Amino acid sequence: MTRLIMVVLWPSFLVAIIAEGFFFSLFDPHDLALVGTHIDVPPLAVYTIGFFCFWAFCSLASMLTCYLHAVPNDRKLPF
Repeated sequence: MTRLIMVVLWPSFLVAIIAEGFFFSLFDPHDLALVGTHIDVPPLAVYTIGFFCFWAFCSLASMLTCYLHAVPNDRKLPF
C-alpha cells in the first residue's frame, strides 16, 4: 500500500511543480480574482494554495490511472 501511495504522490508532486511554474509565469498572484472579488492575501499564500491545488488535481489523475490499470479486461476489443 505504501508503494502504491508513493507511485501516485511522487509523480503528481513533480507535475504539480511544473504546472505551478507555468501557471504563475503567466499570471501574477495580485491579478487573480475569485468570483469577481480581488484576493487580498500575500503572494506566498497564493503560491502555496495553488501548489496544493495542482498537487491534488494531479494526484487524482494519477490515482485514476492506477485504478484503470488494475481493472481487469473482461471482453476483447477488436482493436
